[in-house]
Order: sequence, then C-alpha cells, then structure tokens
Amino acid sequence: MSPAEVAEVFGGCRAPWWIAGGYAIELAAGRPLRSHGDIDVLLLRRDQLAIQRALPGWQWHAADPPGSLRPWRPAEQLPDGVHDIWCRPGPDEPWQVQFMLDESADGDWVSRRDARVRRPIASLGFVTAAGIPCLAPEIQLFYKAKGMRAKDETDFTAALPLLTPRQREWLGDALSVAYGPHHPWHARLLAAAGPVSRS
Repeated sequence: MSPAEVAEVFGGCRAPWWIAGGYAIELAAGRPLRSHGDIDVLLLRRDQLAIQRALPGWQWHAADPPGSLRPWRPAEQLPDGVHDIWCRPGPDEPWQVQFMLDESADGDWVSRRDARVRRPIASLGFVTAAGIPCLAPEIQLFYKAKGMRAKDETDFTAALPLLTPRQREWLGDALSVAYGPHHPWHARLLAAAGPVSRS
C-alpha cells in the first residue's frame, strides 16, 4: 500500500495512527529518497483493534518473538512482547502493510526501546498537505538509530537539515538515554546547520 492508500483505509479511524519508517522521513522531506520494501504504520497498543476494524476480511498475522508469524484472532489483545502485525487481503496476496504497536501511559507515548524516552501523544507527528499523518522525523530517526543500516543512514542524512533545534535536541537526548552518549549521530546533530522550515 502507498501512504495515500493507508490514509484512505484509515480515514474513518478515530484512534491516532502515523505513517512510520522510511516513508515518514520521505514525507517530511517532501521528495522521494529511496525505494521502499514495505510500509510501516504506527499505532498505540491500546488502539490495536482499530486495525481489524479498518481491514475486515483481511488476513492479520502477529509477529511473535523471535519473529514467527501466526494468525491474529479477531478481538484478541496482543501481549506486550508482540510489536508487529502483518496484513494482506488474502492468503495468495503479498503482505500489504506492517503495523507497529507502541506503548502509552498517562497521555504520553512511551518508547519500547527505553521507557524513559517519552513525549505527549499529541506531539508524535505531523500531517502532510494531503492529510496524511506521519511520525515526527526525530522520533523515526530515534528508532532507526538502533540498526544503523545503509537505508537508516540515507534517511538520517536527508532528515537532518529539516530538524529544528528543538527536534535535534530531543533526538540527541533520546539517543543518550537509550544508546549512550557516544552514538555516531551525536556529533552530526551538534554540527548540523540551522533548520530548514518545512512547508
């Protein structure tokens, strides 16, 4: 699915959701950056059943650690250790979208990487001109900072000039808390030029 198709399917969803992964960075940049193997959508764990309501008749599979897929039963509340849900229209169709579940408490999003990293749910993302909710780039970069894959470096390089001083500060603090003060992106955050406003 494309971000626009996800937005169409979830148009009536009352629960908050955000395009995540590389598409979130691309939509923040406002231009294509690289090819995408899939599309990620973030929801809060408390709202997980919104996926089943939005995709009736689809196949839903939960990724039980360490990564095996198993059917997600209707109305089943997935346990805390399950963070990923794969969905497709039918058994002979390719997977169309991956949903990621994150935690929340007292009006805050709580990172599953480190529960000390949190912020108000209302500040988790932005909405594009086309009306597509996306995860804020600094939060997506925080998740990408763990893997440091080639595509994560591409996304970091593209997003860094877009970050405001406040966004850079938040990302730097979150990296220090979760990964320590010597993460390779710290120096680049400190050396970043002034922010470029996003239209």
